[in-house]
Amino acid sequence: MKTTTQDIKKVVLAYSGGLDTSIILRWLQETYECEVICFTADLGQKNETGPAKAKALAMGIPESDIHIEDLQEEFVSDFVFPMFRANAIYEGEYLLGTSIARPLIGKRLVELARENSADAIAHGATGKGNDQVRFELAAYALSPDVKVIAPWRIWDLSSRESLMKYARAHGIPIEKARGQQSPFSIDANLLHVSYEGGVLEDPWAEAPADMWQWTADPAVAPNWPTYVDLTYEKGDIVAIDGQRLSPADVLRTLNEIGAVNGVGRIDIVENRYVGMKSRGCYETPGGTIMLKAHRAIESITLDREVAHLKDSLMPKYAELIYNGYWWSPEREMIQVAIDHSQQNVNGKVRVKLFKGNVDVIGRKSDDSLFDARTASFDEDEGVYDQADADGFIKLNALRLRNLARKRP
Repeated sequence: MKTTTQDIKKVVLAYSGGLDTSIILRWLQETYECEVICFTADLGQKNETGPAKAKALAMGIPESDIHIEDLQEEFVSDFVFPMFRANAIYEGEYLLGTSIARPLIGKRLVELARENSADAIAHGATGKGNDQVRFELAAYALSPDVKVIAPWRIWDLSSRESLMKYARAHGIPIEKARGQQSPFSIDANLLHVSYEGGVLEDPWAEAPADMWQWTADPAVAPNWPTYVDLTYEKGDIVAIDGQRLSPADVLRTLNEIGAVNGVGRIDIVENRYVGMKSRGCYETPGGTIMLKAHRAIESITLDREVAHLKDSLMPKYAELIYNGYWWSPEREMIQVAIDHSQQNVNGKVRVKLFKGNVDVIGRKSDDSLFDARTASFDEDEGVYDQADADGFIKLNALRLRNLARKRP
């Protein structure tokens, strides 16, 4: 049965305090004449949560209806770390910084709706993007009868220019506007910062130098390398340079080290789930280090066939996260296999950071499968008989030789 405005008395809104959600807040109040509960997930977007609360208060939301929750540890330990155990990367470049945040936000939206007896949840994702799918798939997976309000698919505000006109008419402040032009669409959390829109909609135009918020330009990064030792336990980093840290502090520290050295900038065109191509620029300094280092520790601790099977599963796993299926049974099934593979992924990796590059220069583990005796070009002490390779090669060449004999 279709939801009507009369059915909605209370809504939990995923609220950032930015242009879109500030307008949605007022639009919900006017359209549904309902109570709006503002939920802001603090996922490490630095100084945005305080202004979001102030803006909600200024727009008449009582403090009891403003929920700002620090979810940074849960975000990294339960979402980011499991994803990096899989070495997940979408279309060869994107480290899924926005994608992996959405299932947690969706989870808390439906939990708050239950706790506050709300009639619906609402979000500010557009009808052209991936986030609408991610939020709603999460919501329906965890609360199958939830009602979802997606204003971008309902209202007649069809562009960011029309949003700013609405904001001016209703006295809603507009941050980061450049003259009469729309600001970049920016999403930040502890894993990354993303940029879309504006001049980036021309895939030939270079991203402006002043757009980047986190990372140093590699050209002006320090002229000397930075060395970092990472300690792994069961596939997760637990210490940096010998100091044990919580998951969120691991990522926070790697972000700081990587950013100074110009690590983690990418400029890509990706294929959205809804069918269009989209250009995005991303800064993921800590995640870039984590991916490179994790593959290094796996290189000495994983069996060859396990490693190759993991690599074959990874594109599907990354696609599931990108498309919003974190809470799906297939993602959970793959996760079980990935986590099982990480039982002996323990040890240390040493990386060198220099002007945007991350180089692995050392790896060691008590669980290492690397055997210097068999790999050595020197005397092998009888542990490997090179003559055995003759039969190995001939057996594997049998079908190729048979095919060759049949060809004209």
